[in-house]
Amino acid sequence: MPNGTNPMDTADKEQLKLERLQSTLNRAYKNVPFHRKRFESHNLTPQAIGALEDIEKLPFMKRADLGLHYPYGLFAVPLRDIVRIHTAPGTGDRPSISGYTQADLLIWKKLVARSLNACGVTDMDILQIHLPAGLANWGRDYKDGGELLGASVIPNSMLSLSKTLMVLRDYKTTTLVTTLAFAEQLTDHMFERERHPNELNLKRIILVGEPVTKDIVKDLEARLHADIWQHYGLSEIPGPAIAHECGDHCGLHICDDHILPEIIDPATGQTLPAGTAGELVLTTLSARALPLVRFRTGDMARLITEPCGCGSPFIRMEWLTERADDYMIISGIKVSQEQTAVYLKQALGISDPDCDMERIRLNGTEALGISLVLDDALFSDEIKNLEQLMFTTERSLTENLGVPVTIRLMQKRN
Repeated sequence: MPNGTNPMDTADKEQLKLERLQSTLNRAYKNVPFHRKRFESHNLTPQAIGALEDIEKLPFMKRADLGLHYPYGLFAVPLRDIVRIHTAPGTGDRPSISGYTQADLLIWKKLVARSLNACGVTDMDILQIHLPAGLANWGRDYKDGGELLGASVIPNSMLSLSKTLMVLRDYKTTTLVTTLAFAEQLTDHMFERERHPNELNLKRIILVGEPVTKDIVKDLEARLHADIWQHYGLSEIPGPAIAHECGDHCGLHICDDHILPEIIDPATGQTLPAGTAGELVLTTLSARALPLVRFRTGDMARLITEPCGCGSPFIRMEWLTERADDYMIISGIKVSQEQTAVYLKQALGISDPDCDMERIRLNGTEALGISLVLDDALFSDEIKNLEQLMFTTERSLTENLGVPVTIRLMQKRN
């Protein structure tokens, strides 16, 4: 393992977590007006948090907070200390931003290396990364983590499906980091062209972006002759591989020496006991540039406190397919239906578009399908004008959401 990624004794880890939490809260309170205001609104100071459980006294952060304080309002260090800035589509008109200091980058590199190593990746592997544009930041993180392990890394690049398969075969890739959507697309492409998976050197596929059911895992493993692993991450905190599977494949180990997890009732916000399914809430423990405190992810999960057979002291979670918010996951990218409706209203110039949204297959890959009711506000005598409006609207939504969008017009509802 790379230096600094080895698991530690459980008791030592709990003490380290508390020390890191208190340091994070002090820095956020001192340097970020948003966090100071949240403390004061609850008549609290960082000194009130004397145990890990005391974090329940603090209010939650939401994705909308990132946009409200765009661009640098949540940074806890001077801008001169920021060495990398990542952007994601966000939930409103503004993108969400995460920043890194040099220390942050080093920590995150080690965490990604830890998660890759838990999947069996070593310096003998050839690691290929294929992620959509909306997860390009993760591609850089996986490149850094793979290089720290000493693996040969093929960085993320926008190659066609056939050329990606060619690289997999000719470069003798052993590990592929990608989304479920692309793994399924790759499988279909190979079988349509009668390419046998034994032509590949592929040992493992690491899936990111969304939870994958056991049935889908079994199907992919049988068809591609490779082991399937899952990693969990968020663009806001601030990268991939927050949690990873071990060889036992009984949940994902959370890197809880750097990320503190909670499970809450999404309706009431009350903390739920371990073993109960609810919304996953995360707090950064070592991020200097962008400390996030009780960040509501919208992901549903269940914490597993029983020891894992692999011997790791890191707590596990079961990542559930349900969601606590209105987001859809398209090719591993979270898309807000509420924000999509806002974009649609702006692009069409109407006050209340009547539509349905669903995840669909478009030219072999995943896309957001919108069924839009053709009402009086949209109707035009000139078909070409309507077609042009739909074309420009699809292009605008694709740009804003980071996923392909297709719009289908339908008759008024009965």
